[in-house]
Amino acid sequence: MMRLPTIFSITEDEIDLNDLLARITLTSTGAAAIFTGMVRGETKRGEEHQTEYLEYEAYIPMAEEKMRQVADEIRAKWDAVEGIAIVQRIGKLYPKTPTVLIACTAAHRDTGVFEAARYGIDRLKEIVPIWKKEVSPSGEFWVEGEYIPKAGE
Repeated sequence: MMRLPTIFSITEDEIDLNDLLARITLTSTGAAAIFTGMVRGETKRGEEHQTEYLEYEAYIPMAEEKMRQVADEIRAKWDAVEGIAIVQRIGKLYPKTPTVLIACTAAHRDTGVFEAARYGIDRLKEIVPIWKKEVSPSGEFWVEGEYIPKAGE
């Protein structure tokens, strides 16, 4: 059985979309769905506020193991998905900077590739332990995430 390309990593480096796509694309690939989370300088949903920068932290071995779990779950749900990339940046990140990227590739766009990428970012927020501190003109605080692992996750 052919091993399909799967990348999951925590990095302090810039996310290189072209490199990631090259690494998760096969000669049969005709579609890529990509989600990238960014640092917002202005938040208008909820309590409006400004952000100077975010600081992300992670215990890398544990976080990467959970990313592997997310990739395995995607493969179990969408057998047409060929390549998967899940990358989270850590460190101090300023507005307009990509913080996370989920990319899924497949032969065609109607094979679940969009849903797989959406599932990937939702599961990453649920089970991958990444900590985020927000620094704003009014101070700094740890941001409560959507981390809600179920028993055994």
